[in-house]
Amino acid sequence: MEPFDPPFQEFYKKLFNDHFFNEPHLGDDEIEAPHETKECKFELPLIDISRLNQGGFERKDCKQEIANASQEWGFFQVTNHGVSLEILENMRCEQVKVFKKPFQEKVKGHLDLPAGSYRWGTPSATCLQQLAWSEAFHVPLSEISTVSGGVTSLR
Repeated sequence: MEPFDPPFQEFYKKLFNDHFFNEPHLGDDEIEAPHETKECKFELPLIDISRLNQGGFERKDCKQEIANASQEWGFFQVTNHGVSLEILENMRCEQVKVFKKPFQEKVKGHLDLPAGSYRWGTPSATCLQQLAWSEAFHVPLSEISTVSGGVTSLR
């Protein structure tokens, strides 16, 4: 079976080599493998969007929190959005199915998703600190079609 993870080590081989051969040598007990992650101590913004349905300062404050989180983080978590747990779980299962597809299938766009929606890594990284070990599908809202108010496809 083909691997489903992007070929990070193969694609970024030069970055790994540059890092290990050009950086000051650390003692054996200080070496950090490139695949290890450091624990990040931060709290992702959590926004109760039901406040958008309220008037006055609650609505204004909620909109400001969304703007601030978008500018500072680029994303945020929401609560009280009205999406049922059943739908969220079904969506999570579908996400897992897509990400478990063979890497070449995702890259070549054989998944009934908009062309160019699959992205991984950091194409412009020039050092390991810039490298993002990420894999994502970006689907613009303009690519989602609707019929009678319901989503019918991603095209």
